[in-house]
Amino acid sequence: MKQQDCLRRFIFEEHGVRGEWVRLEQSWQQAKQYQHLVNDAVDAQMGQALAAVVLLSATIKFKGAMIMQIQGGGDLKALVAQSSNERQIRGLVRSEATVAGANLQDMIGEGGRLVLTVESENAEPYQGIVGVEAETLADVLRTYFTQSEQLDTRFWLFANKTHAAGLFIQELPSSNQNKADWERIEILANTVTSDELLSLDCEDLLHRLFHQEKVRIYDLEPVEFKCNCSRQKIGGTLAALGRSELEAILRERDDIEVDCQFCGAQYHFDKVDVENLLTNPSAETDNHSPTRH
Repeated sequence: MKQQDCLRRFIFEEHGVRGEWVRLEQSWQQAKQYQHLVNDAVDAQMGQALAAVVLLSATIKFKGAMIMQIQGGGDLKALVAQSSNERQIRGLVRSEATVAGANLQDMIGEGGRLVLTVESENAEPYQGIVGVEAETLADVLRTYFTQSEQLDTRFWLFANKTHAAGLFIQELPSSNQNKADWERIEILANTVTSDELLSLDCEDLLHRLFHQEKVRIYDLEPVEFKCNCSRQKIGGTLAALGRSELEAILRERDDIEVDCQFCGAQYHFDKVDVENLLTNPSAETDNHSPTRH
């Protein structure tokens, strides 16, 4: 049985190097069904971003959400991928009707930047930023880790219509490894092909790449598509607009309809709902006006 929609961590027992492998199938299909992906190249960028954010979410201990946002002035306006600490993923794409360019840098255009945010229940939000100055997301992330963590780090990311997959290796902090060991492992990992990463299970792939190394593979961690939108969160966003703005909208229509851009859920707030939001936000529940998917 193929390993799908899961993350596997691994470590090189004789060297100060750790790694992760991920492959998405159903979760990838569910995440993109709510997005308008104008061509195969944009489709692939979204798949790579989702695979990447799962790998990134496993590099730190936190309880909350890791959000990767890529934006710029090109045809691909914004690409967002999010993973919780429980590997629940979602993503969105905003672009022109036609997106030119064969790589991420061309699509995102001038002024492109990647913003990585960690929203944790136990700490203040953390945010890191790096310019999109490489053709691939994998190389942009490599630059990010070089600048922010000063750790040798590599990503390999691939996606097609059915699967998205990623491989990650990184030197361990404070490791006293021989630099030649990292270079050898990096060279071996760099022989991976898109077909191998998209089709081989973790054990098979690591054996092909590193059969002469002692590699310990940890238990499978499932990945699923799940949107964390809620009526309460949407209501809070509406309330922040203020009474005058909301009343102006309601003078033109019977209710306010808000669509979740990640999962397509529709939230409706009539005049009574809006008044409740403004006067007693905590009273607003999912049991009032309907939510439609």
